[in-house]
Amino acid sequence: MAIDRATKSATAQSTAQFSTFIVADLFFGVDVLDVQEVLRAQQMTAVPQAPDAIEGLINLRGQIVTAIDMRRRLQLPPQDGDQPSMNMVIRTADGAVSLLVDEIGDVLDMDAATYERPPQNLDPIAREMIRGVYKLKDGLLLVLDTEKAIETCNGNSSLNSQIDVQSQQKNSSVPVDSADSRQLQGSAKKGSKKKAVKNTNGTERGSLTGSG
Repeated sequence: MAIDRATKSATAQSTAQFSTFIVADLFFGVDVLDVQEVLRAQQMTAVPQAPDAIEGLINLRGQIVTAIDMRRRLQLPPQDGDQPSMNMVIRTADGAVSLLVDEIGDVLDMDAATYERPPQNLDPIAREMIRGVYKLKDGLLLVLDTEKAIETCNGNSSLNSQIDVQSQQKNSSVPVDSADSRQLQGSAKKGSKKKAVKNTNGTERGSLTGSG
């Protein structure tokens, strides 16, 4: 049976796919094409004098990636207990960045008819990082503007760019991961810490387990 190309094209334009995650009581979505991978807790190297939102650096098979704590970026309190954060590694114009989130959700297909501008009653800090929202039966899917999310709080340069500037100012090399020897020219020091792997329970939205 021949495929109706016009119908297929119209369907593609009326829907969008989002990889989802949860931070506190906020449900976010990132364009699935912007997501590189999803990981459990990773070994982290601290970055002295970095913005508060930066948890540290992780080494993904030789690729140095800045990890951003989304709770601190959104100025939310830390998680209760010792539950480790999950990593959603996204592709940006400035390179790969890991968003540290509470929980990874499903990949959702959203209908463009349910899309709206961010509501005025949304927290101002979150609202500046949101492109829009999709209506769900039990709430809203907040579409994250990843470029806004990785901007520094005191300017328009991205967090990765700030790390690069610090690296150029300090001419010291730090091995982030001895298992895959690659040095980062920067001000990072050895301050690694390991976090336990989070076991996610099944929820109404479900969860995804990434590689790592």
